[in-house]
Amino acid sequence: MTACVGQGDPDRMSFRSTVVAMLAALMLTAAPASAQVDLTGSWASRMHEDFFERGPGRDLGDYTGAPLNDEARAIALSYEPTLLAMRERQCLPYSPYAWPYQPGGFRMWSEFDADGGIIAWKTAAGTIRDMLIIWMDGRPHPSANAFSATTGFTTGKWEGNTLTTYTTNLKAHVFRRGNGLPASDRTTITAHFTRHDNLLTITTIEEDPVYLTEPHVVSRTWELDPAGDIPPWTACNPVTEIPRLEGTGVVPHHLPGQTPYEHFISTTYNIPQEAAMGYAETLYPEYRKKLKGTYKPPDRCTRYCCGWLGFEGLPASAPGLRCIIGGGYSVQDRELLKSDRK
Repeated sequence: MTACVGQGDPDRMSFRSTVVAMLAALMLTAAPASAQVDLTGSWASRMHEDFFERGPGRDLGDYTGAPLNDEARAIALSYEPTLLAMRERQCLPYSPYAWPYQPGGFRMWSEFDADGGIIAWKTAAGTIRDMLIIWMDGRPHPSANAFSATTGFTTGKWEGNTLTTYTTNLKAHVFRRGNGLPASDRTTITAHFTRHDNLLTITTIEEDPVYLTEPHVVSRTWELDPAGDIPPWTACNPVTEIPRLEGTGVVPHHLPGQTPYEHFISTTYNIPQEAAMGYAETLYPEYRKKLKGTYKPPDRCTRYCCGWLGFEGLPASAPGLRCIIGGGYSVQDRELLKSDRK
């Protein structure tokens, strides 16, 4: 006689439960326990994306793309770049997210706990700034009055394949290198690290209730460079660059109304002074409609609109502009002049 196991038989129900449990265990084993994407490696900057910001830096008096309030604008207009030539200021660390405005790359790696879980991601670049530590273990942010390093305190979490980080406890800094745009110690920064194959895009959202009228958003892309040899940090040795600043107590600055470069952008590029001064309205596409019919582009280029290759004497100017470099004519400009003579 053969015994049949019925639908309600306890042995069959136990077998089915065991199978379901095994399948569930296999699914959990296949799913990633922490990070969905590996961000480890040396990431090289790609200058063709936005060489103006990453290379020479913004012009003095160029605050386009920055939603400044009146106080921030006044501080920026008082800035004098030789301030950084002072011995005590030469090695002041940058903001933790200064690298979107710099030409160099950065390194990124993870640290594990005793069980092999990622407790932190770390980034370091060849600039004078502390290592950025992104804590992934759920620890809380410290009190706003707690002591912190120049990189502040950062936590992270995965949102799909994007690592989202949140930084608090920052020290006062400048958020755009080269022209003195200020950021207060109440600034917070949200950043999104998104990898697409060998490209890594980092989008930062900086919010400052003291100096900004709305969030300041920057997006840059890096490329994985297996041969990259990017140091985790760069030693800084302060020296006296300008003798007159040594031991005199002189602090380079400009008094209100005495800034020599306040109108440099408007006179050089024909950009309206309002746009150059960094009002939030000028960040949006609708502002272009407001300028339509009033803006007249320059007929020749003597500066950065020549493009990265333009400074090497190659034809790389923006469309419709003659590129003049170093007081002479570029290859493209000479060809244009020949065609004009014909």
